[in-house]
Amino acid sequence: MIFNRREVVKLGLAAIPLARLSSIAAFAQPSSKFKGVQIGIIISPYNYPEIPVPADQFLHTLVQLGISAVEIQDVRVETYAGAPSAPREGYSGSPSEKAVHVPSAEERAEAQRKAAAELTQWRLSVSLDKYKALRALYHDAGVSMYAFRLANMTQEMTDAEFDYFFNAAKAIGANQITVELPENPNLTKRVGGFAAKHKVMVGYHNHTQVNAHSWDIALSQSEYNGINLDVGHYATATSQSPVPFIREHHGRITCLHLKDRKFRANGGGNMPWGQGDTPVREILQLMKTEGYKFPAGIELEYRIPEGSSAAAEITRCLQFCKDALA
Repeated sequence: MIFNRREVVKLGLAAIPLARLSSIAAFAQPSSKFKGVQIGIIISPYNYPEIPVPADQFLHTLVQLGISAVEIQDVRVETYAGAPSAPREGYSGSPSEKAVHVPSAEERAEAQRKAAAELTQWRLSVSLDKYKALRALYHDAGVSMYAFRLANMTQEMTDAEFDYFFNAAKAIGANQITVELPENPNLTKRVGGFAAKHKVMVGYHNHTQVNAHSWDIALSQSEYNGINLDVGHYATATSQSPVPFIREHHGRITCLHLKDRKFRANGGGNMPWGQGDTPVREILQLMKTEGYKFPAGIELEYRIPEGSSAAAEITRCLQFCKDALA
C-alpha cells in the first residue's frame, strides 16, 4: 500500500523531526538490486554503536549507503516504537567506565528477568499503527524491510507474544521472521504452527554449530519453516562451499547472510571479502544465473581496518556484490 504525506502523518510520523525527514529526502532513493539479485543488509547494533539503533534514524544510514533492503532487528523497530529502554541480552553494549558497582550474576539475572517482563507487557499493549507508520516512512525513502529479526524466541513465551511477533512483521511489510535455529524441536514445531497461521515464513539462522542436515527436522514440521543461511558460518562449520546446499534447498531459503570466513581447517577467521574461503562471488553469480528471489544481506563481521569505519567497509562489501553480479 502507498501512503500519501497526510496519511503518513496520521499514522504517527508527525513525531519525527522535519529536519530528519528532509535530510533523508536530500538523497536519491537507494537501489541495491543488481541483475535481479536483491542485496540487503543486517547490521548488529552492538557491533557498530556509531550507527543509530532506532529504526527511523537507522533509515538515514541505509539511504546514505545506497541500500534498498534490510533485515531489521526487533530492537531497532521496538526502540523506534517506544519500547522500554532497559538493555537487552545481546544488545547491552559496554558497561560505563565510571560504574562503581559491578553487579553480581544474581543481580544481572534479576535485571534481565525484570527487563524481559517489562518488554513482554509493552509488546502486548503497543499499537501496530506505529509499525505501519514506520513501513510508510521506509516506503517513501525507497527501502524495504524484508525480514524482522528476533534476538530471542523461547518456548516460555505466551501465544499472545508469538502472535505479536508475526503481526509486527506483517505491519512493517516483512515477508519473513528470522531467528536463531533452536536446539529444541518442540520450539520449531510451535513456531512453525504460528508461521502457518499467519502465513509468514520463518528463517532459522545458523552459526558454526550446523551441518547439511541441521534444518531437516524444522523443515519437515511446517512448510513455513525455512532457512536463513549464513554462508560464512556454514563454510567454517563444514569446511565446504555452501553452493551445493543452496542448490539443493533454494526453495526453502528465506534469505542469506553474506560474509567471508575461512574454513575451520584454515582457522575459521572472518576476513575482508575475497580473502577468505567462502565463495561469496560464486554464490551471488548462482543467484543471478538461477533467478533465486531470496535476498542476500551483507553482514559486516570482520575487523574494521585502522582508519576505516563501518560505513566505509559496508560500502566496499556492496561494491563487491555489484562487481560480482556485473
